[in-house]
Amino acid sequence: MKDLTNSDIDRQNILNNRYALTQIQEYIGLPGMLFEGEFRFTKEMVANFFEIDTSTIDRYLAKHEAELKHNGYVLTKGKQLTNFKLQFAHLIDKASKTRQLGLFNFRALLNLSMLLSESEKARHLRSKILDIVIHSINEKTGGGTKYINRRDEDYLINAIREHKYRKDFTNSLNQYVDLGNYKYSLYTDKIYQAIFRENAKEYKQILKLADNENARDTMYAEVLKLIASFEAGIAYEIEKKSKALGRKLLPIEVDQIVKDFTDHPAQLPHIEDARIKMASRDNFFRDAFHHKLKEYVTSVRPADFDKFIGDRSVDFEKQLKEAEDVFKRLKESE
Repeated sequence: MKDLTNSDIDRQNILNNRYALTQIQEYIGLPGMLFEGEFRFTKEMVANFFEIDTSTIDRYLAKHEAELKHNGYVLTKGKQLTNFKLQFAHLIDKASKTRQLGLFNFRALLNLSMLLSESEKARHLRSKILDIVIHSINEKTGGGTKYINRRDEDYLINAIREHKYRKDFTNSLNQYVDLGNYKYSLYTDKIYQAIFRENAKEYKQILKLADNENARDTMYAEVLKLIASFEAGIAYEIEKKSKALGRKLLPIEVDQIVKDFTDHPAQLPHIEDARIKMASRDNFFRDAFHHKLKEYVTSVRPADFDKFIGDRSVDFEKQLKEAEDVFKRLKESE
């Protein structure tokens, strides 16, 4: 089980998952003060809920101020505080003397619960939070996340496009590279290693794929797009050099083409983006850790939750059906 008190990335992943937050908020059911569109809680209310002293909260605010503010903790003062007092002065001790007031929203309260080590209530809540998060994802994905990548509305079009460039790439290897059939898996692995530092075997081990499962079926749309870019670009360079020399290329010459293509400055932002997305999403959604990409692991963006388990996610069978209709119309129009 993940230790939320020690991982800011794991905490932020939960706080960015608005679908799980809704379920957690219903589970806790803590009444707050509705102000400016969301429920607010004073330090005293939070301290009472977690059965701790307000001084303990002050220590956590001092140590984790940036994180808690990022997730909704605010110091109200001036006109905002005046408006708050008009509504809730009867709930605030010494309200008339208060010149600034710290308020938690639900996200910030939940954030604090994932930091508190002194509160038994917070420890119990952390365990329940993890259960709810897992349930919220399984509920959307039918109990498994191996193919969660396919719920992206952009997945199928990128998979189809990548398949086309894959054929161009293997045709180029076949015609212009002087090596046996080994070259297909060899240069596929070299592309994988260039993009995410793992060969096909390592990738399948991390995702616990069977030998007969296709690694690319589990890859995110952005990763497939980058692989397609590599395949198209390297195929072009292989053909160009082979024709210029008037012969098939040796493996050492193809290796140099792959290296030059990988090292080109135009590729670096795309490689970095693919590494961040793959490492971060797999770490959270699949509980799969890519050790060679550990420095690229960040929290999953709120938009990714919409993409894979939320309003923008699309069942893969539905995508196939829609694509089938498109293909049929294209055929009829020929």
